[in-house]
Amino acid sequence: MIRVFLADDHTIVRDGLKQILSGEPDMDVVGESWDGQSTMERLQREGCDVLVLDICMPRPNGVDLIRQLRQECPGVAVLVLSMHPERQYAVRCIRAGARGYLAKTIAAEQLVLAIRKVAVGEVFLNAEVTQELALNMLTEEQQEPHTLLSRREMDVFTRLVGGLTVGQIADQLELSVKTVSTHKARIMQKMQMSSVAALVYYAMEHGLLPEREGE
Repeated sequence: MIRVFLADDHTIVRDGLKQILSGEPDMDVVGESWDGQSTMERLQREGCDVLVLDICMPRPNGVDLIRQLRQECPGVAVLVLSMHPERQYAVRCIRAGARGYLAKTIAAEQLVLAIRKVAVGEVFLNAEVTQELALNMLTEEQQEPHTLLSRREMDVFTRLVGGLTVGQIADQLELSVKTVSTHKARIMQKMQMSSVAALVYYAMEHGLLPEREGE
């Protein structure tokens, strides 16, 4: 039996979904909620197999809730329902951890099929969304690692490869040592480097070393 939880801030939508699923012998609607906070609290206590989630849920919004669920309730498969154009929002939801994405205009048969698929670990997407995901992945792979850094991370990166210590960088940027250390760790992670020496070598190859005074 697939245990389904419904999260939508419109009662009429939840009632409609319950009516659709009530005729399925392998599905049981075990709960429902109207906002992100109550959804999280209920799932932490009671759990479910599939969460059918409105992406526009308040407190927190759907994407933030998906990220939180991935960390705290990894056994819950999230199937997103949305009124938004699929190609605009689907990639964000899938990257956050959702297993499927459907428009609210879909037929009841598609919803049932999608729930069954995500319940067993599969992904349910239409061809347009699959293509958009592939294009996004290709674009990311073509980016140079340093382009993934935020402006502040780039400030720290430039000073690291220029030979400054974390303490010196903290003084220059008027930040705490802890904050600079956090930026340094994120830089290493984003650029997939294991040492400052590797960062320096990368900076040399890409012409990113800061100019020394007097040169």
